[in-house]
Amino acid sequence: MPSLILKRLCNRSLLLSRNLFTKTQLVPSLFSSLSRPEVKSLHSADIHNSPSLDQNYKSLVSGLSSFLLKTIDRPSGPHCNESKHYRIGVLQRNISGFASFIFQRVRVPYESNKDSVHSRPSCFFSTQAAVESTSDGLTVDRIVAYNWTILDESESDWKSHASAIAQSIQVIKKRLQWKQLMVRLDHLSAELSEQDLWDDPVHAGKISREHGSLMAKMKEVIAFERELLEHVDMIKLAREEDDAELESESLKALLQMRRNSKEKELEALLAGEQDSCSCYIEVQAGAGGTESMDWAKMVIQMYKLWAQRCGYKVTVVDEMPGEIAGIKRATIKVDGDYAFGYAKAEVGVHRLVRISPFDSGKRRHTSFAAVAVIPILGDGSTRVQINESDLRIERFRAGGPGGQHANTTESAVRIVHIPTGVTATCQNERSQHMNKASAMAVLQSRLDQLEMARQAQMNAQHTQSLTEISWGNQIRTYVLHPYRMVKDLRTNYEVSDPDSVLEGEIDGFILSYLSASLDKDEDYQ
Repeated sequence: MPSLILKRLCNRSLLLSRNLFTKTQLVPSLFSSLSRPEVKSLHSADIHNSPSLDQNYKSLVSGLSSFLLKTIDRPSGPHCNESKHYRIGVLQRNISGFASFIFQRVRVPYESNKDSVHSRPSCFFSTQAAVESTSDGLTVDRIVAYNWTILDESESDWKSHASAIAQSIQVIKKRLQWKQLMVRLDHLSAELSEQDLWDDPVHAGKISREHGSLMAKMKEVIAFERELLEHVDMIKLAREEDDAELESESLKALLQMRRNSKEKELEALLAGEQDSCSCYIEVQAGAGGTESMDWAKMVIQMYKLWAQRCGYKVTVVDEMPGEIAGIKRATIKVDGDYAFGYAKAEVGVHRLVRISPFDSGKRRHTSFAAVAVIPILGDGSTRVQINESDLRIERFRAGGPGGQHANTTESAVRIVHIPTGVTATCQNERSQHMNKASAMAVLQSRLDQLEMARQAQMNAQHTQSLTEISWGNQIRTYVLHPYRMVKDLRTNYEVSDPDSVLEGEIDGFILSYLSASLDKDEDYQ
């Protein structure tokens, strides 16, 4: 059986990095074994006898299978007490990389008289992005096409697990816009190979960072896809050889992959360029007077609680209290990974229906509050350069509670970007200098967002006017009377416990919106 497994796995031509194989502690002497007679015979007898490189490769892996089989039968080193199935599993993930490494060493003399331009792939992805398949040609797309019944995780059905994982992989590729991602990677790779790239270090750094990010995403998906097909291969081979132990181990691995696939789907929802950033969340009271100001305060408190539940750091940047109750506007800074990716689902107008505590007649009132979310780009990623001459800086006394210092000194700062009219205000710090620094940070993020919206032609989403806070622009309704329910008008997702929502439990609304937004995109195929 091991010989059969190795031969089939070799022929899959996974072309893994040789570094992965050298890190394997199972067979640390394999690379030093290149001088052994078994491998020397591969050099002389197989490689140079055929004009076809593909045929040479097949000959190589056939002989290499027999060579590695001896290593399995004669284990040494720290893993010598592991089962043969374990050792086969390790080789399964590395064997073709080793074969490819040997092949590259012996093919150089063979190709020395050929045109090097035509003898090498045009880009990295000609091998790494090849369609993965099992030894009998089964691919992820074919698994999905077979439409195997997906049972509960508790069922020991490998086809059910494989089908669920394959569907998750397709969803992940769709969310990553797979085809566009590959095209973009080829374009970036070509740019990185240009000799004059680093003449402009800023541009080169940007290209390098984007290439690294996309490359990491691509490799992660391919590795996950490859792992699925390897386990399927092992289960099929175990059944052919009636090896219950190997089948059980592979089935357990498939089950774990199925559970992990849901997390990977969620990660793929946040594949946007700014999704990993921290963000500012701004809330402004709309139509409804004191009632809407009180509602705006409830909304900003909801986001504070949500952010704290997620483990984010929350800082109040600006808050303008209302005359009687609530707030006219407020801005909080949410620091943490993917804060913007999640919070962007909240952009829009939120509507409240309740019996107003400010109405002596106990009548039902409708109030509105607008929410805007602005990503905070990392250092070196800002898109707009701000000139001091384009700014008008106004200083005034902070309003609302805060003690004598806040109300008697001109510590509050408002900065206006004259060319665009964009403003940023901060009055929550005790020092004027600290308020100015915070306001500048907010202004920078707003201008960056405005530029991103202009480039992407998405002004309606990113620069939503806060003056149109009324019926026609609402995204979610919170009803406290005559019945109790919170409903998202974009996705129809609803919850019958408004109190839990107002206490920050809004993940269901966020995930349903992100999933619905994805469904509007074109399929990756």
